[in-house]
Amino acid sequence: DVQLQASGGGLVQAGGSLRLSCTTSGFNFDDYAIGWFRQAPGKEREGVSCMSRDGVKTYHVDSVKGRFTISRDKAKSAVYLQMENLKSEDTAVYYCAADGPYGGCGGWRIRRYNADHWGQGTQVTVSS
Repeated sequence: DVQLQASGGGLVQAGGSLRLSCTTSGFNFDDYAIGWFRQAPGKEREGVSCMSRDGVKTYHVDSVKGRFTISRDKAKSAVYLQMENLKSEDTAVYYCAADGPYGGCGGWRIRRYNADHWGQGTQVTVSS
């Protein structure tokens, strides 16, 4: 079975940091673009950050550029999202997702995009 297990969310003050982790199994990690979507209350789901399957290309939505860093660990079949200088508008449920096989990060730019595989969400709450 395909599994994506996200962790690392929590409550943090504005300006603080969090690191989200997502461990995966049940599919060929190396063949998939992987990253994070988020959905805030009353808002559409949006693609936040993605890394291509070869780890060369990344995508970040404009609102997080310069603050969020995505990385992937091939040996652990895991993806991470380091979030710095968090803002109240970053409050959302964050979902790990994988898209492919052999796809890129294009889906992260599409509204309401439905990636191939999803994990359960992890709540990030930033207090101002």
